[in-house]
Amino acid sequence: MEELTSVLEQATAAIAPDYFYLNLDGGDPIYRERVYCYELYHQMRVRWPAQTPFYLNGEVDKARHPKMIELCDRFPKPDLLVHRPGYMEGNFAVIEVKRERAGKAGIVKDLETLSFFVDEFGYQRALYLIYGDAAMTTLAQIQDLAKEIIDSDAIEYWAHLAPNTAAMRI
Repeated sequence: MEELTSVLEQATAAIAPDYFYLNLDGGDPIYRERVYCYELYHQMRVRWPAQTPFYLNGEVDKARHPKMIELCDRFPKPDLLVHRPGYMEGNFAVIEVKRERAGKAGIVKDLETLSFFVDEFGYQRALYLIYGDAAMTTLAQIQDLAKEIIDSDAIEYWAHLAPNTAAMRI
């Protein structure tokens, strides 16, 4: 699906400040991954090509998938999948999203999930999107960590630095 890069760039450019940061009564705005992810999903669906055989799904639980049961005792749920449900040959992209300054345990889990979906399910693209003002610093740390635990060449790293701007592939 050649359009995925363009869809992602356009969708991230459409994420408004209220979805990039969550306002708190009596406090400073904070990053909330779920709020950002749901808006990203919405903005991607609005731009989704009508003629593609691929679907965009969020947090697909593959716990009952026969191949998942056969392969592992844990059942990762990536933030977004671009695939053809019901067809293993239709696995196109797996996407994980993290806010800047995310914890090491969450980052390791995401890297392992991305690698797993590429290696075991044949996904063609694995995208790790980091959002927030310090996304570039966080991405540098993630790339260093990835070299220690997985084949990091299989993962595309993306940074979304500010609301109403497009994410960029690093």
